[in-house]
Amino acid sequence: MKKFLLTVCLLLPAIVMTAQEKKEKTDWLANLTDRITFNGYAQAGYTWKSVDGTNTNTVDLKRTLLWAKAKITDRWSFLFMHDFSSVVQEFYTDYRITNNKALTFRFGQFKNPYTLENPLSPTKMELIDVYSQGVTYLSGCGSDPLFGVQYGRDLGMEIYGQLFNDHLYYELALMNGQGINIKDKNNQKDFIGRLDIRPTDNLRLVVSGQLGTGNVVKTSKYNPTLQVGDNYTRNRWAAGAEWKSGISDYWKQRATMVHGEVLGGRDGDVDSRGAYITGCVPVCKELDVIGSVDYFNYNTDLDMEQTNLTIGVQHWFYKLCRVQLQYTYANVKNDNNYGVLQAQFQVGF
Repeated sequence: MKKFLLTVCLLLPAIVMTAQEKKEKTDWLANLTDRITFNGYAQAGYTWKSVDGTNTNTVDLKRTLLWAKAKITDRWSFLFMHDFSSVVQEFYTDYRITNNKALTFRFGQFKNPYTLENPLSPTKMELIDVYSQGVTYLSGCGSDPLFGVQYGRDLGMEIYGQLFNDHLYYELALMNGQGINIKDKNNQKDFIGRLDIRPTDNLRLVVSGQLGTGNVVKTSKYNPTLQVGDNYTRNRWAAGAEWKSGISDYWKQRATMVHGEVLGGRDGDVDSRGAYITGCVPVCKELDVIGSVDYFNYNTDLDMEQTNLTIGVQHWFYKLCRVQLQYTYANVKNDNNYGVLQAQFQVGF
């Protein structure tokens, strides 16, 4: 009996320590899962294009994004986003300075706040091509050869916040002006500002602008006087609005939505101007009809105009999951007009 009691006394501290270690490990894992969230989506589809009697078609993978957000403290967080079909897209840290949502500081690589559309996720945009011609060109999403494919993102810092009971959202950013995953190629930084005014739950009014200097990474037919390595004026402006008929979760609870902008820029001595309006109307169950009119003049001196007319449908079969079918007719001044038929499958979580 004495030996048994002695054995119990010797083992008891070890048993207590093991239980404590298991509890600490369980608490640590619970704390970790509470503070880190993962999200992602993929978009793939089919594209048929007809230009001057020549038809092409392909199955394509457009985006496969995964991101993790870590809540370090109640005020401090970090996000990392990677597109497995291209490159690292975003990595930044946010620190909320005020007790409310009035002032937060962000540093790293993130979407620039220019235009109404660029800060929005492709998972909720109506068009398979995501953004309008003007937004794609002017925000650096890819169609401007001078700037290169930067996915509407840049390296820098900004302050942002919500004021007046969330009726005003602002962003003020100081960016490299060169794009993602690359050092600046000049000593001038770009300043971008954005005001998002929300007088009611259904209406948003958005104005934004950019003052900066670019460094040419490739020559462009839209701006033939600039050469690789040249510094050039790179200024932008935009004003737009968005209206919704009610609250929408893009699946079970949907609403009629319309948004549009007028926008323009100056690259060196070349001016560009454009405007678009895009709408989405629920017709039955999870089925929507989509329409868009999109005009952009890439060089107002040379009249390099293009107007895209798009009609299509989409079916939401789960949260952030849908199938889309759209046809776009492009009227290109002084060049061949063309038609594009696109289908896309999207899954997200």
